[in-house]
Amino acid sequence: MSSTTTAITLDAVSKSFGELVAVRELDLDVRRGEFFSIIGPSGCGKTTTLRMVAGFEDPTSGTILVGGRDVTRIRPYHRSVNTVFQSYALFPHLDVWENVAFGLREARRPRAEIATRVQEAIKLVQLEGREHSRPSQLSGGQQQRVALARAIVNRPDVLLLDEPLGALDLKLRAELQTQLKDLHRAVGITFCYVTHDQGEAFSMSDRVAVMNAGVLEQVGAPEEVYRRPQTGFVADFVGASNRLRGRILAADGEGRYRASIDGVGERRVSGAGGLAQGAAVVVVVRPEDLELSVTPAEPGGIAATVVDVAFLGAQRTVRLESPAVGALVASTSGGARSVERGSAVGVTFRDEHSWAVPVAV
Repeated sequence: MSSTTTAITLDAVSKSFGELVAVRELDLDVRRGEFFSIIGPSGCGKTTTLRMVAGFEDPTSGTILVGGRDVTRIRPYHRSVNTVFQSYALFPHLDVWENVAFGLREARRPRAEIATRVQEAIKLVQLEGREHSRPSQLSGGQQQRVALARAIVNRPDVLLLDEPLGALDLKLRAELQTQLKDLHRAVGITFCYVTHDQGEAFSMSDRVAVMNAGVLEQVGAPEEVYRRPQTGFVADFVGASNRLRGRILAADGEGRYRASIDGVGERRVSGAGGLAQGAAVVVVVRPEDLELSVTPAEPGGIAATVVDVAFLGAQRTVRLESPAVGALVASTSGGARSVERGSAVGVTFRDEHSWAVPVAV
């Protein structure tokens, strides 16, 4: 990808802490102006990656470019990058206005320019009228918005966000997710966001990267990562899934296969490219794609018993147990009251709702 279209480039970047390899040979391009998120389990290397882009950690090997400029060994304050952390790190003795203006004052910008840019930033984060409040007089969500204003007022090429909503309650996080998306559209800065919350990343991002044990497993649009995982880890990690064991019988074209699924039979499935005849696979079916009926299982269907039904408002989560395939989970509409604990059901799914990934070695 051209340096004119990329905001961040990582070229074979690794980071070790003694014998621990936190990030391994990472290649990644983040496009200019996009909202890009990195997700993965604790200890996967996502925060270390962000800290290397920010300049708070030096890579053990590899090259980091920001806006096409090699910043691998350049100090943080010389990079066109700002970072927003989970801990807001506001100055408690300064009011909102002075917190936001701090970086511009340090850069010795003209007074009139500071006034204009600070007021613009405060308006963008919807804190007008609170300019003279101290951080202790603000809610957690308001403090986080001050931190965002302080970061964007410097007009960086890249804004890095490390679990910025992690300390907030569920409802407030949802509100700030919407505000972050709106803010991103308004300022046009590249956002690179690290979070453990998949729903958060998927709802806001143009693209998502999934990391595991220091390695990049997959990068793509949220729906692509969810619907077409390329590895067993991604299929397991992203959302809930039903995993059915099987084997590839033949390829029907690129990414299309005939597969024998244990306890189900022969089905036509889509899947990751390059699966060979005879390869052991896991066929992934998402809970919302399982169809339940109170009549016996159809040919190619699965007989199961309802173990539990959890009411979640718009949906019900149904846990099932099948002698043929083991545990399953399905999502049904909140009004589907005919499925009750202990009842026998038939479970089916459409071929186009299945996706095969190789069995991890």
